[in-house]
Amino acid sequence: MKTFKRLPAIGAVIGLAAAAALAVSAPTTHAEEPDAVEAQATVRTMEDLGRSVVAVRNGSSVFVSWRLLGLDPGGIGFNVYRSANGGAWTKLNSSVLTGGTNYTDTAAVLTQANSYRVVPVVGGAEQTPSGAFTLTANHADEPAVRIPLRSGGPVKFTWTGDLNGDGEYDYVVDRQTSPQSIEAYTGTGQFLWSVNLGPNSTNQDNIEPGSATIDVGHWDGVTVYDFNSDGYAEVALKIADGVVFGDGQTWTHADDNRQWIAILDGRTGALRNYAGIPQDHLADGPMAAQFGVGYLDGQRPSLVVSMKNRIGSGAFNMMIAAYSWSGQNLTQQWKWNRGSTDAADGHNIRIVDVDGNGTDEIAHIGFVLNGDGTLRYSLASQGVQHGDRFHIADMDPANPGLEGYGVQQDNASGLREYYYDAATGQMIWQHVLSGTADVGRGMAGDVDPRHPGMEVWSFDGLYNAASNTLTEPNTSLRPWPQLGLWWDGDTSIELLNDGKLEEWDPLNPTPTNSLPRIETVTNYGAAKAAQGGPTLVGDLLGDWREEAVYTNTAYDQLIVFTTDKPTTTRLYTLAHNPEYRNCMTVHGYMQSHHVDYYLGSGMTTPPAPPITY
Repeated sequence: MKTFKRLPAIGAVIGLAAAAALAVSAPTTHAEEPDAVEAQATVRTMEDLGRSVVAVRNGSSVFVSWRLLGLDPGGIGFNVYRSANGGAWTKLNSSVLTGGTNYTDTAAVLTQANSYRVVPVVGGAEQTPSGAFTLTANHADEPAVRIPLRSGGPVKFTWTGDLNGDGEYDYVVDRQTSPQSIEAYTGTGQFLWSVNLGPNSTNQDNIEPGSATIDVGHWDGVTVYDFNSDGYAEVALKIADGVVFGDGQTWTHADDNRQWIAILDGRTGALRNYAGIPQDHLADGPMAAQFGVGYLDGQRPSLVVSMKNRIGSGAFNMMIAAYSWSGQNLTQQWKWNRGSTDAADGHNIRIVDVDGNGTDEIAHIGFVLNGDGTLRYSLASQGVQHGDRFHIADMDPANPGLEGYGVQQDNASGLREYYYDAATGQMIWQHVLSGTADVGRGMAGDVDPRHPGMEVWSFDGLYNAASNTLTEPNTSLRPWPQLGLWWDGDTSIELLNDGKLEEWDPLNPTPTNSLPRIETVTNYGAAKAAQGGPTLVGDLLGDWREEAVYTNTAYDQLIVFTTDKPTTTRLYTLAHNPEYRNCMTVHGYMQSHHVDYYLGSGMTTPPAPPITY
């Protein structure tokens, strides 16, 4: 159980050092928009996280970082302690740390084991120490934490949640074997359980998979979250006949096409309860699914399931449903059938509060549903059809609310990419060229501090989103539009593409295939997962920077890549930001996560998150 002390929420979440670091001619942000703040009427219950201290070797030094929690008081500071070879705890810093939540230990003797913990300081008084992280003697010089796995097949996706209630993230991985399975491990690599998905997971077609198949194409069918806020995460799983749960019990049903949503105990893998997937389209076979989590009433998490199956060899049925878990019963809250509605789906979903009123909406690339399952708007009347990737974020801090950006696949009108108001669907700009094209990649993030707000880019060039200005017209010099990652400590994003962590320099752009490289995951024995990407991205360890999770080539380790770069920027953990935490529950075609405030060059202090633990 948790041993760390919780502190009241009484202040800002960026310290003085960070405020100085961010004082760059900043545009107005949502923290300065009273109408947006006053619209927030609900408080959501989120995970009671620990400090997640992590230490990695960086040359002859040890880099240590830890979480600033969403509800930490504004004046909180920290002391860092080291214990060598299990000896007494020694304080390392001479004065209380009030800047970035990281510390570089240059005096550690690396031939011995060194443990680190942090102690919060409030009002000059030390509070309860955090849990400890031990860097083993003669540890490899690498920006990574290795978590042992049992031997098994390839892993496509990893999910995270606090399965055992200790305040730190644990992991669930798939095994892309035939039949498929999922396995659960603690954050230190203790095996917890496995679930065999059975004979109906052997059909792994990426368009019409078997009724129990997960993680093929852009489908997942699994997610992890604490759905009833009891401190222990559950695992939500799409099941069908033949699935064997973690306690050995088997799900049986005569019709192999019938499917259910199961809630599994995160500690044992045992079935807790289930609800049927609606049978509206059962005549066309089983449905493939994407899972995610949203606070549809603003207070309690719901499971969101987006599903499709194919009608013969032609069009697709589409249905979205929401479920709530009470701790005893799994209840379907609503379902929405697309039917003849002109509403284009893509290869991923985003679950985000698009209008800032505290309740989440469900977004596809061409439409948004309200939290009650009614259609909020469709972008079809503005020419938007199917596409692969889209983003919703505060791309323009001078414009109240969130914006959306998406790309198109073979749109007959010539529409390539578009930028719109996420709350209303009102189009702000579009790029239309002659002929059709499959714009397979699209990214959004701040990569050019010369222009306020974020940039958006695809294969057609890099633009500043707010001004629709083409900032890098040479397509061979713009960054590849794959994944963004906050890593090096400034507030602009770095880029993660095909296992390469890269930095794009707008003042000295280099060819897309030869950007300056920060790290290459294969140098540390990592295996690239589907589409050359990680199995999971999220703020999992340490301070607010993101981790990228891979396996090794033998598939018996998770390699959690974590930054070793000091920073003075002080932000509360991204895992306590409502939009960001929702993003961590969704896989599909893996796309960058976003927070619900502007995080980029020239940003100002974001508001404390509207949450409780």
